[in-house]
Amino acid sequence: MQEASHFTPQQLFRKQAAGESLHPDGEDAVHRHVLTVLVENTIGALNRVANLFSQRGFNLESVTVGEARDPSQSRLTLVTTGNDRIIGQVLKQLHGLIDTLEVDDVTHEDHVERELCLVKIRCNSEERASILAVVDIFRANVVNITPDSLTFEVTGPTAKVNAFIGLLKDYDLSEVARSGRVAMRRRLAFEH
Repeated sequence: MQEASHFTPQQLFRKQAAGESLHPDGEDAVHRHVLTVLVENTIGALNRVANLFSQRGFNLESVTVGEARDPSQSRLTLVTTGNDRIIGQVLKQLHGLIDTLEVDDVTHEDHVERELCLVKIRCNSEERASILAVVDIFRANVVNITPDSLTFEVTGPTAKVNAFIGLLKDYDLSEVARSGRVAMRRRLAFEH
């Protein structure tokens, strides 16, 4: 790789826009990307998308799949990390998959992102009041009660879910199940 002073202005612009390092020993700017993919609901469609990422050595932080508005289609929300140039190549290759109908990187767009989490805590009757006070702050719901445990459901941005789990670690946290993130572009009412 060349020194930063040896790049043309166009090369500098492209490298900076893609999050690539301008120095020989520098690291590319790697950050989290949220991708939404609409695919035909066929056997093997999800497998082809996952294989695309594994072939390039990318870790998928989160994969969420569900039926879209049209039952013959599925909507995937993928969360991964990488620099903009590599993710750009992945987006092009996702567009080329046989079952892919639409691909969107909402990372730098205004979007809504949510996650669902179930948390089970072992507790006795004396601890329940203090646990329920924490749960109330996060607007979580009690979804199951047994004599020795409580199970809660919380939804929201990943930071909220992480904070909820973090505060409950002071108790006997026995089980956590997370859905992974779902995301959608935000459309304002006054936009056409």
